[in-house]
Amino acid sequence: MIASLEYQVARKRPAVPAVLLGRDVAKDAELLVPRHENAVLRRQLTKPVRYEPADRL
Repeated sequence: MIASLEYQVARKRPAVPAVLLGRDVAKDAELLVPRHENAVLRRQLTKPVRYEPADRL
């Protein structure tokens, strides 16, 4: 029983840093996507963009 538990812990140990690092990567990607979308939309517009307070919220 103990050997089985040690085996399971040893197998899951390499996954812990990947999960912790994955959180930061996912958060960064979540922030970069809207920025990229805004950049693409700005390139398509000919006049300057004026944001309303509701847009900023």
